[in-house]
Amino acid sequence: MSKAMPGTANGTTDNPGGSAPERLLAQLRSNPLVLLLIAGAATIAVIAALLLWAQAPDYRVLYSNFSEADGGRIIAELDKRGVPYRLSEGGNALLVPTAQMHSLRLQLAEQGLPQAGNVGFELMDKQAFGVSQFAEHLNFQRGLEGELARSIESLGPVAKARVHLAMAKQSIFVRDRQPASASVVLTLHPGRSLGEGQVDAIVHMVGSSVPELAAEAVTVVDQSGRLLSMPGSSGRDLDGTQLSYVDEVENAYQRRIERILTPILGAENVRAQVAAEIDFATREQTAERYAPNQTAGDAAIRSQQLSENYSGGDELARGVPGALSNTPPSPPAPPAPPATTPPGQAQPAAAQTPETQQATAQDPRNSLRRDNVVNYEVDRSVEHVQQRRGNIKRLTAAVVVNFRNGVDADGKPTREALTEEELAQINRLVRQAMGFSAERGDALEVVNSPFTEAQDVVVENVWWQTPEFFVMATSIARYLLVALAALLLWLLLLRPLLRRHSPPVVAAAASEAVESADVAATAGEAAANATEEASIAASGELQRRLRRRSAVYEHNLAHLREMAQEDPRLIAMIVSGWMKKND
Repeated sequence: MSKAMPGTANGTTDNPGGSAPERLLAQLRSNPLVLLLIAGAATIAVIAALLLWAQAPDYRVLYSNFSEADGGRIIAELDKRGVPYRLSEGGNALLVPTAQMHSLRLQLAEQGLPQAGNVGFELMDKQAFGVSQFAEHLNFQRGLEGELARSIESLGPVAKARVHLAMAKQSIFVRDRQPASASVVLTLHPGRSLGEGQVDAIVHMVGSSVPELAAEAVTVVDQSGRLLSMPGSSGRDLDGTQLSYVDEVENAYQRRIERILTPILGAENVRAQVAAEIDFATREQTAERYAPNQTAGDAAIRSQQLSENYSGGDELARGVPGALSNTPPSPPAPPAPPATTPPGQAQPAAAQTPETQQATAQDPRNSLRRDNVVNYEVDRSVEHVQQRRGNIKRLTAAVVVNFRNGVDADGKPTREALTEEELAQINRLVRQAMGFSAERGDALEVVNSPFTEAQDVVVENVWWQTPEFFVMATSIARYLLVALAALLLWLLLLRPLLRRHSPPVVAAAASEAVESADVAATAGEAAANATEEASIAASGELQRRLRRRSAVYEHNLAHLREMAQEDPRLIAMIVSGWMKKND
């Protein structure tokens, strides 16, 4: 039989002139150990690769959305330090092991990485000898633009910023002077936006950092071309600062009301809300008022002019001031009758001619003139009022007070409403706390109502929803995947190969099992015959033994059938071995 089927018994082929793959396959079939070694090596390699994959560290994003220049510098520094890294998202994200992420960020920040493509004042450190003044001013402007861009990029919603400055142009002529201006281009993160307060903060920061740059001359634009800043304060009704001021005023009044009612009612038994109407209009008022003229004694003298002019001889009043000295002289006595003047003597005064008397009456020494001019100050009042901070125009407050805890006749806890006197007292306290003004139009409403008992729902994180469990489950899942892969390799690859390429051992074990079954069956038959001959009279015992022998036979037969179904080749090899023994 062995000579009739040499190829089947030895596992070789009789066609020596086949192709190279067929010859290689024939050699592998002739030496089953090679296949076992290859399968074992492949299994070990797969398991080792899976173990390395399971033990590989987790990678997290170190930097994202960086420029190509910054990416090259960061990668060069990581290569110098021997840190493994990966690139993802089209090269826009750099990943490093989680355990080294925070330390690497601090170390790279110490070296000024990433620079985000903006050159700061470090540009001034590289000034060449003999640089012109124009180049020096240009480098200063570039450094200032880079520093401003870095400061703006530190904001959360801003991914990238670029600042353009037009510095002020000085001139000796006022009409030739040009003020400074600036424009800012922002690239925001996806899904993020800037509020009005943040835009105003950027505008004021740029305006305060550049000499002679007004906030109205700063323009802020996003990556979509939308204008974020408004030229002047008239472009919007309320800015972020004004809204914050309104919230601050309302919260201050609310805290006042709750603070004064908490000792009386309890912290959880009072709720207050205040709405403030504030006027943010800027007003400038100038007034001049003129009061009625004052009396001469109370008024302030602005200017005074006194002019006195008198003429005359000794006939003027002289002596000690008084009524007598100020009295004009009495007229002279009438002259005596004229007498005959002897020749050679002068004519007396009384006997003057009419021409002489007229000259005496027109003598300027007998005149007196006095002028006195006094100018007083005019009363004037100038008032200039400018209101820059918002004034409170009206306050409205709503206060809700909880019912009081009480006990009924049966001793059970109940809720009782407050009395009218208590509500009136609370109303007066709230009015005093908020500075209630009826002239201003303030409104107040105090309501007594039972509060709904809020059940404190404490949401506890389930143990399998915690981040620690997720990390642990991920590690365990990796090792379980490795174990499952090893089990599949054993069941689907190694175990069939071992069964297929170890026939002598399996056949011997199977033949020994069959022989032991035959010996057991023969011994059982002999024992059964002896038992039958010894107890042939007991028919019941005989029937039981017959059933026992039939059960043993059926069991052995079923076992052999299962072996034949599982591995028919093994049964064929056993039968072949029996045939060889018979030959």
